[in-house]
Amino acid sequence: MDLKLFFTTFGIIFLAELGDKTQMASIMMAAQSQKPWTVFAGASLALVTITLLAVLFASLIGNFIPGNIIKKIAAGGFLIIGGLMLIDKI
Repeated sequence: MDLKLFFTTFGIIFLAELGDKTQMASIMMAAQSQKPWTVFAGASLALVTITLLAVLFASLIGNFIPGNIIKKIAAGGFLIIGGLMLIDKI
């Protein structure tokens, strides 16, 4: 296992998820249900599943589209979303 890649991935995902809508929804659900371990299990399984799908999809498209093009498409998508948020369309 590439430990540098592992810890880099962990750090990036941890910081990206910190304080996002998913975390806020988990806090709300745990507080309302009074069953934090059930919410933790459900949220963890959901994050693992969506991450698995993202990695599988990336592995598939990585065979057909070069990485630099994928980065540019992702950057463009973030710029569009940011622009729409800035003008309050989302």
